[in-house]
Amino acid sequence: MWKVYALLSALFAALTAIFAKVGVKDVNSDLATAIRTSVILVLTWGIVLFGRHVSEIRDVGKNTWLFLVLSGVATGLSWLFYFKAIQLGDVARVAPIDKLSVVITILLAFIFLHEQVNLRVVIGALLITAGSVLMLMK
Repeated sequence: MWKVYALLSALFAALTAIFAKVGVKDVNSDLATAIRTSVILVLTWGIVLFGRHVSEIRDVGKNTWLFLVLSGVATGLSWLFYFKAIQLGDVARVAPIDKLSVVITILLAFIFLHEQVNLRVVIGALLITAGSVLMLMK
């Protein structure tokens, strides 16, 4: 089932890029990111409220809070830089370069989470890197 969720994530990430490119055309990219984030805030809290998960907030440990906050900061910075990049560049070139995050994630997961990396993962990461480098060239 995780593969279905991953494919849906990819689909909506692609739609995000297209919608955002149009959305940042006539507005400051930081303001556009703030608007987008506000929509996400309302959407996700709506899902939590509708799913009746609010009471579970008491069960969230301090370590979990720390890493979720750090993840939120990283996400916010990623979105700010991404929106600025698509405002200034072609989304068809920015998005593949942004996907270098996949390669960086594999590397960080190997170093910090001790996740196993096999030859297929290494080859995939190298292909993603090669594609991103191609996108950097004019």
